Amino acid sequence: MTTRHRIHPLLLATFALLVGALPGCNTMHGIGKDTERAGEKIQKESDRHRDGGHHDDDRESASNG
Repeated sequence: MTTRHRIHPLLLATFALLVGALPGCNTMHGIGKDTERAGEKIQKESDRHRDGGHHDDDRESASNG
């Protein structure tokens, strides 16, 4: 077997691993974006409560009871 035949399967395996890893990168990127959005919503809600704002549900229960 020549060197050329030994490199070919190695290159093919490397290529397959790289192609297989790409969807994983996109998935992690999507999870990162979702986590960032959730963090932003939590931060906004925290700021509202810190500044004396109330949640809509809190206002309704206060007026009913």
